[in-house]
Amino acid sequence: MSSLEQAIKQKSFEAEEIKANLNVLYTANFLYNRISAFLKPQRLSHEQFNVLRILRGSHPKSLCQKDILSRMIAPKSNLTLIIKKLQDKHWVLVKASKTDKRAYQISITKEGLNKLKTLDKLMQEQRMDFHRLSESEAFHLNALLDKMRS
Repeated sequence: MSSLEQAIKQKSFEAEEIKANLNVLYTANFLYNRISAFLKPQRLSHEQFNVLRILRGSHPKSLCQKDILSRMIAPKSNLTLIIKKLQDKHWVLVKASKTDKRAYQISITKEGLNKLKTLDKLMQEQRMDFHRLSESEAFHLNALLDKMRS
Protein backbone atom coordinates (compact mmCIF):
# COMPACT_ATOMS: atom_id res chain seq x y z
CA MET A 1 0.00 0.00 0.00
CA SER A 2 1.39 3.36 -0.98
CA SER A 3 0.62 6.76 0.43
CA LEU A 4 -0.80 9.53 -1.74
CA GLU A 5 2.60 11.23 -1.65
CA GLN A 6 4.24 8.11 -3.10
CA ALA A 7 1.47 7.54 -5.64
CA ILE A 8 1.57 11.02 -7.15
CA LYS A 9 5.25 11.65 -6.33
CA GLN A 10 4.70 14.74 -4.21
CA LYS A 11 6.62 15.34 -1.01
CA SER A 12 4.09 17.43 0.88
CA PHE A 13 0.88 19.44 0.67
CA GLU A 14 -0.01 22.98 1.75
CA ALA A 15 -2.63 21.63 4.13
CA GLU A 16 -4.17 18.34 5.22
CA GLU A 17 -7.53 19.42 3.75
CA ILE A 18 -5.96 19.86 0.31
CA LYS A 19 -4.33 16.46 0.63
CA ALA A 20 -7.66 14.94 1.70
CA ASN A 21 -9.46 16.40 -1.31
CA LEU A 22 -6.79 15.10 -3.68
CA ASN A 23 -6.83 11.74 -1.90
CA VAL A 24 -10.62 11.44 -2.43
CA LEU A 25 -10.23 12.24 -6.15
CA TYR A 26 -7.28 9.88 -6.56
CA THR A 27 -9.10 7.09 -4.71
CA ALA A 28 -12.30 7.64 -6.72
CA ASN A 29 -10.30 7.19 -9.92
CA PHE A 30 -8.60 4.10 -8.47
CA LEU A 31 -11.98 2.55 -7.60
CA TYR A 32 -13.47 3.54 -10.96
CA ASN A 33 -10.68 1.71 -12.78
CA ARG A 34 -11.00 -1.39 -10.55
CA ILE A 35 -14.74 -1.56 -11.10
CA SER A 36 -14.31 -0.93 -14.84
CA ALA A 37 -12.03 -3.95 -15.08
CA PHE A 38 -14.68 -5.98 -13.27
CA LEU A 39 -17.60 -4.74 -15.41
CA LYS A 40 -15.97 -4.89 -18.85
CA PRO A 41 -16.12 -8.71 -19.24
CA GLN A 42 -19.78 -8.47 -18.16
CA ARG A 43 -20.53 -6.05 -21.07
CA LEU A 44 -21.54 -3.30 -18.66
CA SER A 45 -20.53 0.31 -18.15
CA HIS A 46 -20.60 1.98 -14.74
CA GLU A 47 -23.68 3.93 -15.76
CA GLN A 48 -25.53 0.82 -16.98
CA PHE A 49 -24.65 -0.98 -13.74
CA ASN A 50 -25.87 2.03 -11.75
CA VAL A 51 -29.21 2.11 -13.62
CA LEU A 52 -29.74 -1.63 -13.14
CA ARG A 53 -29.11 -1.31 -9.41
CA ILE A 54 -31.50 1.66 -9.17
CA LEU A 55 -34.20 -0.31 -10.98
CA ARG A 56 -33.60 -3.35 -8.77
CA GLY A 57 -34.04 -1.10 -5.74
CA SER A 58 -37.46 0.02 -6.95
CA HIS A 59 -38.54 -3.40 -8.28
CA PRO A 60 -41.33 -4.33 -8.93
CA LYS A 61 -42.24 -0.64 -9.31
CA SER A 62 -41.06 1.02 -12.52
CA LEU A 63 -39.44 4.46 -12.65
CA CYS A 64 -39.53 7.35 -15.09
CA GLN A 65 -36.32 8.74 -16.55
CA LYS A 66 -36.37 11.76 -14.22
CA ASP A 67 -36.52 9.52 -11.14
CA ILE A 68 -33.64 7.38 -12.40
CA LEU A 69 -31.50 10.44 -13.19
CA SER A 70 -32.12 11.87 -9.71
CA ARG A 71 -30.68 8.69 -8.16
CA MET A 72 -27.68 8.21 -10.47
CA ILE A 73 -24.09 8.64 -9.30
CA ALA A 74 -23.33 10.50 -12.56
CA PRO A 75 -26.65 12.25 -13.33
CA LYS A 76 -25.26 14.02 -16.41
CA SER A 77 -25.08 10.67 -18.21
CA ASN A 78 -26.97 10.11 -21.45
CA LEU A 79 -29.78 8.10 -19.88
CA THR A 80 -31.62 7.60 -23.17
CA LEU A 81 -28.59 5.80 -24.64
CA ILE A 82 -27.99 3.81 -21.44
CA ILE A 83 -31.61 2.63 -21.39
CA LYS A 84 -31.45 1.73 -25.09
CA LYS A 85 -28.35 -0.42 -24.52
CA LEU A 86 -29.91 -2.14 -21.51
CA GLN A 87 -33.09 -2.69 -23.50
CA ASP A 88 -31.08 -4.25 -26.37
CA LYS A 89 -29.64 -6.70 -23.81
CA HIS A 90 -33.18 -7.47 -22.56
CA TRP A 91 -32.27 -6.27 -19.06
CA VAL A 92 -34.88 -3.49 -18.89
CA LEU A 93 -38.39 -2.99 -20.18
CA VAL A 94 -39.55 0.41 -21.44
CA LYS A 95 -43.22 1.30 -21.70
CA ALA A 96 -44.92 4.56 -22.61
CA SER A 97 -46.47 6.25 -19.60
CA LYS A 98 -50.25 5.98 -19.37
CA THR A 99 -50.55 9.52 -18.05
CA ASP A 100 -47.91 11.33 -20.17
CA LYS A 101 -47.16 10.05 -23.66
CA ARG A 102 -43.82 11.91 -23.66
CA ALA A 103 -42.60 9.98 -20.64
CA TYR A 104 -41.59 6.34 -20.27
CA GLN A 105 -41.81 3.87 -17.41
CA ILE A 106 -38.67 1.76 -17.07
CA SER A 107 -38.44 -1.47 -15.12
CA ILE A 108 -35.86 -4.20 -14.70
CA THR A 109 -36.58 -7.56 -16.34
CA LYS A 110 -36.04 -11.02 -14.90
CA GLU A 111 -32.89 -11.23 -17.07
CA GLY A 112 -31.67 -7.95 -15.57
CA LEU A 113 -32.29 -9.20 -12.05
CA ASN A 114 -30.42 -12.42 -12.88
CA LYS A 115 -27.50 -10.41 -14.29
CA LEU A 116 -27.26 -8.42 -11.06
CA LYS A 117 -27.48 -11.61 -9.00
CA THR A 118 -24.52 -12.98 -11.00
CA LEU A 119 -22.59 -9.73 -10.49
CA ASP A 120 -23.33 -9.76 -6.75
CA LYS A 121 -21.93 -13.29 -6.54
CA LEU A 122 -18.80 -12.36 -8.53
CA MET A 123 -18.22 -9.31 -6.36
CA GLN A 124 -18.61 -11.43 -3.24
CA GLU A 125 -16.03 -13.89 -4.60
CA GLN A 126 -13.65 -10.98 -5.19
CA ARG A 127 -14.44 -9.46 -1.82
CA MET A 128 -10.83 -8.62 -1.01
CA ASP A 129 -10.56 -6.56 -4.20
CA PHE A 130 -13.61 -4.45 -3.36
CA HIS A 131 -13.95 -4.53 0.43
CA ARG A 132 -10.73 -3.48 2.09
CA LEU A 133 -12.29 -1.63 5.00
CA SER A 134 -13.79 -3.06 8.15
CA GLU A 135 -17.44 -2.33 8.92
CA SER A 136 -16.40 0.32 11.43
CA GLU A 137 -13.91 1.94 9.05
CA ALA A 138 -16.52 2.04 6.28
CA PHE A 139 -19.03 3.64 8.68
CA HIS A 140 -16.59 6.39 9.65
CA LEU A 141 -15.48 6.97 6.06
CA ASN A 142 -19.12 7.30 4.97
CA ALA A 143 -19.75 9.84 7.73
CA LEU A 144 -16.71 11.87 6.69
CA LEU A 145 -17.64 11.78 3.01
CA ASP A 146 -21.19 12.84 3.83
CA LYS A 147 -19.75 15.72 5.85
CA MET A 148 -17.56 16.78 2.89
CA ARG A 149 -20.67 17.06 0.69
CA SER A 150 -22.86 18.85 3.24
